[in-house]
Amino acid sequence: MTGIAEALGESAPVDNAARSVTRPFSVYAVLANSLFQRGVFVLFLYERGFSAGQVALLQTLLYLVSGLAELPTGVIADRIGRRASIVIGQVLIAGCLLGQVAFSNYWMFLALFIGQGVGMACVSGSDTALLYDLLVRRGATASYVKIKSRFTMLGTVTSGAAIVLGGQLQRISWGVVYVGSATCLVLAVVVLMSRVPEIRGADAVDEQDGTGEEHGDTTAWRAMLRVATPALVTLVVVSGLMHATLTPYIIFTQKVLSDQGAGTTLVSVVISAGFFVGGLIPLLSDRVDRRIGYRVIVPVSLLTLAAALGLSGLGLVWVTIAAFLMLVGIPEITAVIVDNVFNKAVPSRHRASLLSMIAFVESALIGIGYLVVGTLMDEMGSSVGMATYAAVPLLACLLWLPVLFRRAPVTTEIEKPADQKPS
Repeated sequence: MTGIAEALGESAPVDNAARSVTRPFSVYAVLANSLFQRGVFVLFLYERGFSAGQVALLQTLLYLVSGLAELPTGVIADRIGRRASIVIGQVLIAGCLLGQVAFSNYWMFLALFIGQGVGMACVSGSDTALLYDLLVRRGATASYVKIKSRFTMLGTVTSGAAIVLGGQLQRISWGVVYVGSATCLVLAVVVLMSRVPEIRGADAVDEQDGTGEEHGDTTAWRAMLRVATPALVTLVVVSGLMHATLTPYIIFTQKVLSDQGAGTTLVSVVISAGFFVGGLIPLLSDRVDRRIGYRVIVPVSLLTLAAALGLSGLGLVWVTIAAFLMLVGIPEITAVIVDNVFNKAVPSRHRASLLSMIAFVESALIGIGYLVVGTLMDEMGSSVGMATYAAVPLLACLLWLPVLFRRAPVTTEIEKPADQKPS
């Protein structure tokens, strides 16, 4: 485990205090991402007798509920604590996973996916806010992109390994797959409770200089109105459309590969390899951020996604596999860089709440994306339906062009008064 911690935090001039943050988060990342069902759960739902439309509805409900729950759970995280919100969410997700393997009725699955969506909302925003403000406390926010990229890498690579193992565990039973995932989430909660300190919104504000201005925003809504530049709002929408493309693409590639002749084992291996690629490539995030910047990498990622979806429509299994493995990692770089932009744009007092508002937009768009992709695949076939969905990232690219060429400001740098030196 020492090697993992070093991979996360010691490759740059990050002080010992920053490493004390990354070490427990690295253990948490391994356990929280040991979800053995992630690469084959669509096949599990099909074995339960659900159609592509029903699977899409479940995923749509999952992300829409998660999006709607983002707003109250973000406020709660700022009030009762970011760590407490994560603990509640992970325990709720674990319980829902156990329920999915215990029941087969579709209406019960609808209820379980609603509960899982609420759990996801509790974790979303809170984990990033907790990590970022722990770095604020230790004066290490300048290394956030590098630390977050390693955190993302560790979680994604773990997901890839868990998917491979999940494909093998499925040969024993689906129960082993889902119970194993739930157990790892509970262990992640134990690590978080024992090794990571709690931070509330007010705690984070009290640890920064120049907080008087931030205290003027008594509500998250007022803070959001103050920081919401047109370019930032556009970035939120475009980022949401990117995730609304990438997430269904990764999940429904399971179905596309299966329809193109790939067996369950090959599907799990390909999806796992995709997670490995998506985990390792974000290690380039810091370099890409310094040399290219988010303004350029955003349209590059969107065009990459459009190309991957289009190639999947050819109906050739090895072309689909090659496109998936070669192109799926680039948007992950963008996700890390854009996440840093969002953290810079919002005040610490309402960080979890404002990040949850942003996640609400992303979750809503992801949910709608699942419904659209599922409908297209049912009506046009999995390959053609996936290719048709390439219109979404192309639309997002068009929305971003005015920001790219006009170079409109995205952040207001509200957390750094003129006389305050960066961390």
